[in-house]
Amino acid sequence: MAKAKEFTVTILDKPGALGRCFLALGERGVNVLAFQSYVEERESLVRILADDVATAEAVLGGTHMIFEVTDVAVVKLAHRPGALGRAAARLGEAQINIEYSYLGLQPGASHLALLVFGVDNLTKAARVLDQLAAEEQRESGPPAKPDLATPDPRR
Repeated sequence: MAKAKEFTVTILDKPGALGRCFLALGERGVNVLAFQSYVEERESLVRILADDVATAEAVLGGTHMIFEVTDVAVVKLAHRPGALGRAAARLGEAQINIEYSYLGLQPGASHLALLVFGVDNLTKAARVLDQLAAEEQRESGPPAKPDLATPDPRR
């Protein structure tokens, strides 16, 4: 997969706005393969790679969101140390400038996704996300591997 369609969506920088965007896509069966979100001039800009471009475009248009569709370069690599560096270096060697980048996971991969959020209330967000993780663990059983993102308190 050398090229893919990317959506850049403009969303108000308000609590719940990003969630409404992703819920609208999910309700129509669109899986978000990767995303990047950041605030610029009091608006959130979200870059989305979706598994179903036509449906994603219909959903975003149907909810009157402001968006544009562009082409991006995509490569599937093993998720291991140095893979991103090698890909970026290879582009640099070819005199290709990287304007931005972000990461997602291939659907069906056995890895757990690590979602990182920048927030205005870290303590509250950590509590909410810890609760969600505990609920998910109860529903799906214990994780296959230890959570490497959270230090073991016994150490």
